[in-house]
Amino acid sequence: MTPRDPGSRNPGNPGNQGAHAPGTRSTQDPGPHAPGAPGLGSRALVMARIRRALADVPRAETPGEVPVERTYHRVHGDRGSAETVDLLAEHLADYRAIVHRADTPDHTGTPEAPGAAAAPSLPALIARLLADRGATSVAVPQGLPASWLSDVPDAVRRVPDTAELTPHDLDTVSSVVTACAVAIAETGTVVLDAAPDQGRRRITLVPDHHICVIRVPDQVVGSVPEALERLDPARPLTWISGPSATSDIELDRVEGVHGPRTLEVILVGPQTAGRS
Repeated sequence: MTPRDPGSRNPGNPGNQGAHAPGTRSTQDPGPHAPGAPGLGSRALVMARIRRALADVPRAETPGEVPVERTYHRVHGDRGSAETVDLLAEHLADYRAIVHRADTPDHTGTPEAPGAAAAPSLPALIARLLADRGATSVAVPQGLPASWLSDVPDAVRRVPDTAELTPHDLDTVSSVVTACAVAIAETGTVVLDAAPDQGRRRITLVPDHHICVIRVPDQVVGSVPEALERLDPARPLTWISGPSATSDIELDRVEGVHGPRTLEVILVGPQTAGRS
């Protein structure tokens, strides 16, 4: 934001008559604070200059009526669905998310090859992750499938996502489990859109531990343009690329500043069994 000119809140201030920033005035433009001119703020000054600059532009050339050709690639590379899921897992790990693979909730996976480990069922994996975390409570979106938490002991308190739930309440919650709207392989990004199985945005920002379930391959796309085709811009979208982190000018990384310190992503689907 450009600072206001000195005295712009009080046009009658005699100490600012004629005050202006050096080099911002021409002989044709006396400026807003010339003797006898009404006082204007910086925004009004900028907008006035834009209007003067556009005064002789033909109407046919206005930006809203000129089509913009977009020739960028919708996706980079030729990948199958399994390769796209693997790329997502790789990029999630690059962002320091912890990636797991699970089978569908109703059964344990069958190894794809002799000697390969079977993927755990989704309920069993969620229960183990919460236990490893020492979670005593978990935030639960209203539309989260009940089967996902069927293996979680009753001692772990379920905190339903309601309008009455405050950030202070959430600050005492150990973990949150959600689904997602879509995941982008090329950027390692998970997008939430506040659907019933994801809940309100705040439940994924305040707790320090987020378990996010991605149904693969159905919810995985290759690129951002492909993701945008699936998303409703009118919904509250949260784009997550790894756990919350920030770095200062010396690149000292601090995690958990803007959201969960730990992000665990579960790629769930029968075809994930046996993968690393």
